[in-house]
Amino acid sequence: MGIFGKKDTTEDKKPVAKKNDDKPVVEKKEVKKAVKKEIKKDVKKEEEASMKDLYSEEPAKKTSKSKDDSKKKATKYTDSYRILVRPLITEKATHLSTVGKYAFIVANGANKIEVAKAVEATYGVNVVKVNLLNMKGKTVTRGRIKGKRKDFKKAIVSLKKGQTIKLYEGV
Repeated sequence: MGIFGKKDTTEDKKPVAKKNDDKPVVEKKEVKKAVKKEIKKDVKKEEEASMKDLYSEEPAKKTSKSKDDSKKKATKYTDSYRILVRPLITEKATHLSTVGKYAFIVANGANKIEVAKAVEATYGVNVVKVNLLNMKGKTVTRGRIKGKRKDFKKAIVSLKKGQTIKLYEGV
């Protein structure tokens, strides 16, 4: 056969390799397709989990049996004292406490679910709603030196009707 000549037709027809027990060997392409289908099924099951399932303390229903699922997914902040930096005691926050809303400065990476759990664990109250605000630090001047205060996150927590936090009483 020359360089640009036709190929032999005998080379194209290869017999299927067989094992000792006369079963045909599965080709690599078929194995890859089967693995991809299984992976897609697992991904779809994981996407169906909601946000509350991820952050709930109760164990969620397991969809697949693997070693990775046995490990508990930890949130960024594990303890309530890392989420709640300090209560915000200002004139406006004091007026809000009469309505059943309390203000806290919280960690910059905290979300609403983590803040609600931290307040419930720390003060033993039922949280109905959490509003988060990203506050920009003010620019300050001391003589000729200009600077900026830190940015922080503020949380306004609404409690169940009739519940109070003792910290704000008498301030």
